[in-house]
Amino acid sequence: MRVLLDTHVLLWSLHQPDRLDAVTRDSLEDPGNDVFFSAASIWEIAVKGRLGRVDFAHGSGDVTHYALATGFAELPVMAGAAKRVETLPLLHRDPFDRLPLAQAMDGPFRFFTADAFLAQYTELVTLVG
Repeated sequence: MRVLLDTHVLLWSLHQPDRLDAVTRDSLEDPGNDVFFSAASIWEIAVKGRLGRVDFAHGSGDVTHYALATGFAELPVMAGAAKRVETLPLLHRDPFDRLPLAQAMDGPFRFFTADAFLAQYTELVTLVG
């Protein structure tokens, strides 16, 4: 299975794995699964960390380093996914959520997120806790 992590799931998996349910942790540790994080998530961490958001206190460089060291792969933002954002219904307006979701749809990837609102877009969303 190919999995793309939402930003919070990425941060939790690296810094607070106890926040994830056992099924999610098992999926992330399964060597048969390819786990990706979006370059858009690193952008989100950089922007929100710079704004002083406590939940984004880990630097974008550190998150990238630890994610790669964990065995996660970086997913660059490609034009196809960026264009797909334009076609998504305006159910959720946060660009930091819409772009990785579009990447998951383009992949396709299972999109692991804690945001139940994103499940309205596609059956590719897997809600984690």
